[in-house]
Amino acid sequence: MSDSGFLNTHRTWEDWCGMLLGAVIVASPWFPFQDQAITGHQTAILNTVAIGLVVFGISQLEYVALQRWQEVTTILVGLWLIASPYAIGYSGEGFLRIYHTSLGAVVVLLGILQLWQDWDMSDQDLLKHGQ
Repeated sequence: MSDSGFLNTHRTWEDWCGMLLGAVIVASPWFPFQDQAITGHQTAILNTVAIGLVVFGISQLEYVALQRWQEVTTILVGLWLIASPYAIGYSGEGFLRIYHTSLGAVVVLLGILQLWQDWDMSDQDLLKHGQ
């Protein structure tokens, strides 16, 4: 393979993927196969939109100026998205619980991958990301 370090280097496509994930999370309460009961659960909708906007915003920040706290925050937000159906009380909503568990797991995995890639980088190397 000519690019043996493909997963060893933080690439800008990962930031774009994070932005896309944030947009998908924001839209997830309105995905097909939802029970109609979710429309009355405003807390779940507000939580989902807030999480999606945070994931989107952090991914934009990573694209512009990479820092390690962004990956840690991404992991924590992804874990909260996984726990949200149980903590807020919409775990019986069926597909929304599955969507949030799956999307949260992808966010966590993306954050872990990015943190692993940036673990040994100096602050100067982090600032060069995307240039």
